[in-house]
Amino acid sequence: MKVYCLSEDPNKPCFVIKLKSVTIMLDCGLSAHSVLNFLPLYPIPDWKPNKAAAWIPKNFSDPQIEGELNECMTNQVLVNSAPEFMTPLTKLVDFADIDVILVSNYMTMLALPFITENTGFKGVVYMTEPTLHIGKLFLEELVDFVEQSPKPNVAKYWKEILHLLPPPLCNSFKPHTWKQLYSLAQVNSSLTRVQMISYDQKIEITGALTVTAVSSGYCLGSSNWVIYLESKKLVYVSNTSTLTTHPRPMDQVNLKNADLMLLSSLTQAPAANPDSMLGELCLSVAVTLRNNGSVLIPCYPSGVVYDLFECLSSHLDSTALGQIPMYFISPVAHSSLEYSNILAEWLSQSKQNKVYFPEEPFPHAQLVKSGRLKHFKHVYTDDLWNDLRQPCVVFCGHPSLRFGDVVHFVEYWGTNPQNTIIFTEPEFPYLEALAPFQPLSMKAMHCPIDTSMNFTQANKMIKDLKPAVLILPERYAIPPTGFGHKNEFVIDQIDRKVLTIKRGEVISEKLDIKTVNVPFTTEMVVSVTLSELQSGLKASKFTAVLDTKDNKYKLDILRDDLLANKTTEPYLLETLFKKTYEWGQLDIDRFLRALTNEGVSDPKIEHNAHGYTIHLKSEDTLIQVDDKSTHIFCEKMDKNWRLKLRSIVMECLNSF
Repeated sequence: MKVYCLSEDPNKPCFVIKLKSVTIMLDCGLSAHSVLNFLPLYPIPDWKPNKAAAWIPKNFSDPQIEGELNECMTNQVLVNSAPEFMTPLTKLVDFADIDVILVSNYMTMLALPFITENTGFKGVVYMTEPTLHIGKLFLEELVDFVEQSPKPNVAKYWKEILHLLPPPLCNSFKPHTWKQLYSLAQVNSSLTRVQMISYDQKIEITGALTVTAVSSGYCLGSSNWVIYLESKKLVYVSNTSTLTTHPRPMDQVNLKNADLMLLSSLTQAPAANPDSMLGELCLSVAVTLRNNGSVLIPCYPSGVVYDLFECLSSHLDSTALGQIPMYFISPVAHSSLEYSNILAEWLSQSKQNKVYFPEEPFPHAQLVKSGRLKHFKHVYTDDLWNDLRQPCVVFCGHPSLRFGDVVHFVEYWGTNPQNTIIFTEPEFPYLEALAPFQPLSMKAMHCPIDTSMNFTQANKMIKDLKPAVLILPERYAIPPTGFGHKNEFVIDQIDRKVLTIKRGEVISEKLDIKTVNVPFTTEMVVSVTLSELQSGLKASKFTAVLDTKDNKYKLDILRDDLLANKTTEPYLLETLFKKTYEWGQLDIDRFLRALTNEGVSDPKIEHNAHGYTIHLKSEDTLIQVDDKSTHIFCEKMDKNWRLKLRSIVMECLNSF
């Protein structure tokens, strides 16, 4: 087995494994951290605040670089171009060879169009129903954000002079591999390749192996994957949570005792407790609203934002601020809110129970009905500005602050020190996200909420699941930057074999497959009759054809006509179709009598530690017999004599 790592970020995973003749891609995450190197795209046409001036390196003059770089008030140099994304590696594996893509959740499928379109990909993509539908919303929102404010030019030359640029641009990781975003047509085309599956459903891949999705507890429809290959079991654990939130809880039973576990997507905020962060967020929102300020929360259109709606509305009610409106702005806001309420089978038990009353499983349904939570497609719609009432709480994207409706609100509210922006997504460093908007008067808070397992939880889970071999990103074996003294921020497993992997690396691991399951046809089952050889031991004789097709094996009845044209040797036909099978020890007295009947009159027997030796001098033959075997040494070049001796030996054994 070979494992290929195509991604730099463990939280935007993309692995490829090759098993037997099958090539499987595990997730296709899209790293958006690269967009922080670009100027924001403003959603309202002709409104571009002048906070960045043109910049070129000192003592450097080349017309190709003009207009590509701008310097912000914070002295940070950013690229003036459409944002570019860090896609999975394209040269390590030929995407046309991939048989199947297994997607764990809607956050790990955003690079799917880069994999399936214009690459020769002919495989199938498997994911759960919520992953498909909510992932489609994420993809559509991302395309809408980038396309609503197109950049007229594409900056390229800056990548040729990285050594002349200031940080962080000069430290950019392989910017030549970054790509501009796909189109909506490519999104729709890639999704036509998806087949929806349910939890615990067994999917056969080219007859060689079987895959099953089990709940990971992270978000609606999120999955871990179990791969069965003959007698071996492999598990892939990605974005898993043991917390009690709105998704169905994690299934650990199906992950136990794997021969190999591949781990990815642990928490991006190892030092931040999600419950504590949520409490700080609610407290900060209440303080801001009491001071007549508004709150801006950059977010994705699904996931943690559902929990924020629920917890924040309850907190505002308890602090006499229940009249404060909340606004959810996204091109897919309506679809997200509606769809989340019809996914009962994918929810936690407490959420499912509400459906059977009947009640909406999420409080945001009632918040929408009561008018406390209002949703709009875009910041530039008249309906929003006719309805907007301050102070308020606004949820909108994109969390990078480089495109989407959030860009307008940062500019619109940034001059008021009473307002607050609260960052809950740990993916982007909030100071880097705010850099092109400085100076800002509004307060900024960092409350990263990541419900994925932390390292302590992951270490405990691994010990409970007991995989024989563990493969994990190289980053997980060393403490993260800034936490060098914190050993609890690493995966430490001394009781098993641990392999680390990084972007562009390939790991080979031998799977010692000793047994293969070979089913009988119905005719074969009917033809088999068990005979008791001794107490507690039964056996049956059968002659069969081994049929191999599409990596599957099958035993079928051997019919006389199948061998009619394949052999003319009588003794081979006799062997294949014989009616008895021998076992046990040789009956020496019976054997000597049979030899006498065949005209052998001078057998000489010598006993030894393991059995005895029979010497037939007249026939120039030596027969060695022990507890487990019989050997015949015959110097005579007479095939008939050897066959006769063989028949005599067989007659003197037990048979069935």
